[in-house]
Amino acid sequence: MMSFRLHIVSSLLGAVLVLGAGCSTTRLLGEGEQRLDKNEIVLHGKDKDLSAKEMESYISQKPNGSGLFGFRPGLLLYNLSGKDPQKGINRLLRSLGTAPVIFSPTLVTSSEDNIRRHLEYLGYYGSEVKGEVTVRGKKATVRYDVIPGKRFRIGRVTYSVPEGPFTADFQADTSNISIKSGDFLSEDALEKESERSAAYFRRLGYYGFNKNFYTFEADTLSGRDTADLCMTVRTYTRNETPEDARRLEKFRIGDVLISYDRSLRFNDRLLLEMNTLRSGMLYDEQEVNNTYSRMTALKLFSGVSVELTPRDSALVDCDIRLTKSQLQGFKVNLEGSTNSSGLIGISPQLNYFHKNIFHGGQWLNLGFLGNFQFMASNRNIHSNEFGVTASVSFPEFLGLPNSLFRGPSVPRTEVAVSYNYQNRPEYTRNIISTSFGYSGNHERKFFYQFYPLQLKVVRLSNLDQNFYNTLAGNPFLRDAYQNHFDMGAGFNGYYTTCADLNPRVSYQYVRLQADLSGNLLSVFRENMRQDAYGAHLLWGTPFSQYARVELTLGKTFVFGPEGNQALATRLLGGLGYAYGNSTVMPFEKQFYSGGANSMRGWQARALGPGLARPDPSFVIPSQTGDLKLEANVEYRFPLTGKLKGVLFTDVGNIWALQYDEGEEDPPADFSLDSLPESLAANWGLGLRFDLNFLILRIDLGVKLHDPSRPAGNRWILPGDYGDAERPFALHFGVGHAF
Repeated sequence: MMSFRLHIVSSLLGAVLVLGAGCSTTRLLGEGEQRLDKNEIVLHGKDKDLSAKEMESYISQKPNGSGLFGFRPGLLLYNLSGKDPQKGINRLLRSLGTAPVIFSPTLVTSSEDNIRRHLEYLGYYGSEVKGEVTVRGKKATVRYDVIPGKRFRIGRVTYSVPEGPFTADFQADTSNISIKSGDFLSEDALEKESERSAAYFRRLGYYGFNKNFYTFEADTLSGRDTADLCMTVRTYTRNETPEDARRLEKFRIGDVLISYDRSLRFNDRLLLEMNTLRSGMLYDEQEVNNTYSRMTALKLFSGVSVELTPRDSALVDCDIRLTKSQLQGFKVNLEGSTNSSGLIGISPQLNYFHKNIFHGGQWLNLGFLGNFQFMASNRNIHSNEFGVTASVSFPEFLGLPNSLFRGPSVPRTEVAVSYNYQNRPEYTRNIISTSFGYSGNHERKFFYQFYPLQLKVVRLSNLDQNFYNTLAGNPFLRDAYQNHFDMGAGFNGYYTTCADLNPRVSYQYVRLQADLSGNLLSVFRENMRQDAYGAHLLWGTPFSQYARVELTLGKTFVFGPEGNQALATRLLGGLGYAYGNSTVMPFEKQFYSGGANSMRGWQARALGPGLARPDPSFVIPSQTGDLKLEANVEYRFPLTGKLKGVLFTDVGNIWALQYDEGEEDPPADFSLDSLPESLAANWGLGLRFDLNFLILRIDLGVKLHDPSRPAGNRWILPGDYGDAERPFALHFGVGHAF
């Protein structure tokens, strides 16, 4: 069966390559037409402040986007459609494909002008740009030779500002002016400084003040390669005349009106607390932005607008208009995976939300999840998991008044309770948990969740006799799979340079998760009963005591025409340690590897720990550990339309830290000496259906290095697929893997 599958895959791959090589990408061009195949920018000189990559965006005509190794599947599909687009399957092929970009000589001239103007904007005066076209057959390549012009350094800087109160405010800000003597002169630098300075004055009460009140005069005759600069603030804008001059004065907030659809049953007190604009206060643009951000963060309104109307008496009235949004709805998520052994996993999730449950901006979220695993060849081997979660989030920091928080966001308080039922061949487990905590963000870059209280009760029953015997002979496994009470605190922190749902620019992020449990209860341990193994009991159940931390570092490089390609990287490390009243971390807090968002050559919980073979105690894999290390690299590239391709590789594993005293060199334990051999590796290919608001994902992971195989036989090459155990895993999911 395995060799048959490989034959089909190789045949399909071969057919695609033959079609790609044999089908011309210019066969549908008309007489005298050429397809634009490539643009090239050659930058002359060694100026470190310029890059050819930056200038690509100023080229008026760009070739068809390419993916892996320059392959253009969209163009291929279009050309396969033939000359009659309405005939049979041709219409479908054209709709899926991408039409060739027909080369236009006039756009070369336009591109030359665009690049030249951009160089002058950056301060390179008298630059030369020459486009040279090379035509081979029906393909055109354009080379742009760019010779940057002369640059001037700024000499003496002087200022001219209107008389009056504005003068003192301007002088107080001169140390922050970004234009300095010795810097290179450029329109770009002058525009940035005028925008910075204008924003500063709008925070001081100067309503309506903007960059157009600034003018700059440069004297290039004052010295060789230098230009003296005069920065002038006028009382009229660049588009006005002196007759339009006005006083530069400070405004105060006048009337403040908040209006919204009265069909929305809502407590007005919350809106008054979220509004930071008060009648009589000095106008501050930042406070206007804060009010907008706080109102938007409630997620009750599809539109938030703050309209400002000035009065002659140096007052500005504020009209805050709120448009009601959909308050209730459902969210659905589905993940799935399978491997070459026939083990199938399906994880559906349904969420119901209400964003105004108590008429005060409180969010209610009800979550229902399932996780079903079974063998395709034997339905008697299966695992079922059901869970329900209910949480309510309040738009305030319970215990503190909202008036203490003056920034663009107010922390929220969340109370949650959940129940989880797991039925596996080895045991049945029930988990009841509750938590109380706070969440918030800072400038939409740093997001946090702090839970000063997390409670969990875990009960096991219906233990399989063989599994029970295994626990009796393994104290570490026994302690992990016992009834226990978990009480502690937790923290999740996430920093990112781009918080967009589907970022189109390069970005990086850091995620930190930490849990500390059992320390408060341990203070009272002397007054608690003990079981036969010495563990102290709370209500007849041992309480867990451990520390757990997980750190993730990620960076995604976006490149290519219009940012349609990306190289995503991630490093992940996790460590958990049991102490005091526990000898091992609870099973649900241990780390696992494999699955749709981890080592994709394995299914979830099917990898590790270390060099150990899969635990025969579990019919369905359930491998866990105390330590996790993982690195992921993913190259994302366009195929056609909304269909994207992915080439990825993952390296990592989990390990145990608690040594088994009965074994001198346990294969599951972490050791620097055996680290290279115990690292698993896989590679794979994937497809992404990018719907802008949603990304559907399919990944095929292929094992490359399997630590569980015997020494000397751990590398799995294509010729070994037929003999290797479960060399493939197929995953379905929503969103990027990381």
